[in-house]
Amino acid sequence: MTDDRLTGATGVFGGTFDPIHLAHLAVAEAARDAFGLRRVLFIPAAQPPHKPGRDISPVEDRLAMVEAAVEGNPAFEISRLEIERSGPSYTVDTLTALCEAAPGDRLALILSAESYSEFESWHEPRRILDLAALVVAPRVGYADADPDLIARQFPEARVTVAFMDGPRIRLSASEIRQRAADGRSVRYLVPDAVAAYIGDHDLYQHHRRDHRS
Repeated sequence: MTDDRLTGATGVFGGTFDPIHLAHLAVAEAARDAFGLRRVLFIPAAQPPHKPGRDISPVEDRLAMVEAAVEGNPAFEISRLEIERSGPSYTVDTLTALCEAAPGDRLALILSAESYSEFESWHEPRRILDLAALVVAPRVGYADADPDLIARQFPEARVTVAFMDGPRIRLSASEIRQRAADGRSVRYLVPDAVAAYIGDHDLYQHHRRDHRS
């Protein structure tokens, strides 16, 4: 499954991470291992543009949970780019900043099959394809990614699109938030340090049921 075009690249893994859970970590590690990524950069979104009107936890809490989750894995790093930038957390702006900071660094954007299917609706998708390869992970409950989608939508693009065959772990942040709100255990769904943080800070106690992750 190794793709030499991605060997040594930096994986870029953005998200709300409310909370970060074991499926996020498993996907990041599988991508690193399968494609020989040099590192995976976790980037918590400050203002997720795809989740307007939904209450999300303070960015300081989400960042702290990501920090706790990735501790101990030397290949996992965190970027505060979107936290420190004002306005919506557009992926194209983040990739541009990463390229400007390290011009020789190759980037591989890690996204789910669900996000991949909606890629054309993202902010400046064509520009994203100029900045990074795509690494697409399956998501339980959604159709497998169409390998020809990008070529049909952006026939002029010359971009590497790599597809993962797993892991297929059925977990969603919305379900974890609801369990925490109901006073139920989230152990083994999130890292122990994240479970402790949720409990210590009474996160999600006022969570309203929704089914979006």
